[in-house]
Amino acid sequence: MQKQNIRIVQLIDSLEPGGAERMAVNYANALVDKLSFSGLGATRKEGELKQQLKQSVHYTFLHKRNNLDLKAFLKLRSYCVQNKIDFIHAHSSSFFWAVLVKLTHPKVKVIWHDHFGNRVRQAKPDFMLKLFSRFFYLVIAVNEELQEWSVEKLNAKTVLYLPNFSLQDQEHEKKETSLKGEKGKRIVFLANLKNPKNHLLFLKAFYRSSVYEEGWTVHLIGKNFEDAYAQHILDFIKEKNLQSSIYLYGSCNDIPHILKQGTLGVLSSTYEGFPVTLLEYGTYGLPVLSTNVGYCSKLIENEKTGLLFDPLDEEGIAGLLTRLTDAEALEQMKKFGANLKQKIEQRYGVEKVITDYIEVLK
Repeated sequence: MQKQNIRIVQLIDSLEPGGAERMAVNYANALVDKLSFSGLGATRKEGELKQQLKQSVHYTFLHKRNNLDLKAFLKLRSYCVQNKIDFIHAHSSSFFWAVLVKLTHPKVKVIWHDHFGNRVRQAKPDFMLKLFSRFFYLVIAVNEELQEWSVEKLNAKTVLYLPNFSLQDQEHEKKETSLKGEKGKRIVFLANLKNPKNHLLFLKAFYRSSVYEEGWTVHLIGKNFEDAYAQHILDFIKEKNLQSSIYLYGSCNDIPHILKQGTLGVLSSTYEGFPVTLLEYGTYGLPVLSTNVGYCSKLIENEKTGLLFDPLDEEGIAGLLTRLTDAEALEQMKKFGANLKQKIEQRYGVEKVITDYIEVLK
């Protein structure tokens, strides 16, 4: 495919691991060979995901201290002017500065990418979001519910549903983290330690199921913010004497390598938009236990591409875990994992999503 003469920069508040952050990096990497210019700007904080950017992505860090940081704003505007940027693709809350750039540099068009699955529960949008949405060239929603919400609540002319996607980068794949516990009995929980990821309820269900007595282990991969949420998890592990069954690794830069060591992947959030985590599990063929909220049930078809559960049903989750200690059930789960991998390749492949995206820009 010949490169399109389009110049675009992804704008994200930080590069610490998270769904919106991973998608900003994925878009920047996926577009670098298809457009004349693909950049990424981190406004407030750098992080581990910076290492996943391809070298050919034009990167800038703004050192933003607050919303009125004039020096950082001028740096972003200068970046857009000097690089002749056509589109600022703003992820989540970074729309604020993207619109300010447009107001001072009208040639730039603003794309807003909404990743917040719980937004559909809001009767009214944030005042600034609704006000600034009149300057959006395009809104991208990660599921149909968010698309409907944006059409109804915002002032943007065009709203497009585009699913998230996962990228495999085997060339730069790292192998740093070795999971503890017995091979074939590892449950990987890929999520930062924060709401709404619902770690503690899942861990209570894990304890209730008693599968740890048969050698099963849980591996928490994600940033520990060392706050009350994380402390509750640590207290629970200590109270139930599960130090040799539940392991915390913090943020990791070798997720593909980690997933290849896992037996099952779990997501237990109380709400989600379009979880990148499920795409990552499926991309590497990992069988999935998933919460039944947001877009999860569209991606995970119960008893076909994985198993779904009510994220508040501790007893039900424990029952699923007990069921999976059976060898025959595990073999069935492997088939579910293969089905999910096939579904992702067919429906959520990067080529299809990026092709649809570029067509809109053209």
